[in-house]
Amino acid sequence: MQQLTGTVLSLSSLKTVKVQVVRRWTHPLYHKTLTKKKNYLVHCELDVQPGDKVILGPIRPMSKMKKWQLVKKL
Repeated sequence: MQQLTGTVLSLSSLKTVKVQVVRRWTHPLYHKTLTKKKNYLVHCELDVQPGDKVILGPIRPMSKMKKWQLVKKL
């Protein structure tokens, strides 16, 4: 099961938070570190605040944009 680690950006509505996931890798030819950021809408039952580090896990689609849930708060 795929899990992602990210940072809570905002509390969108009840039981929904926006989480930013940052992925870093090195380019194979130029050896430059590349960074890609992506925002996810996440189903959340836990009490979190903006700036908290969290772990996401996949679930069945709950809506058009919500396909991840909060597994735990770090």
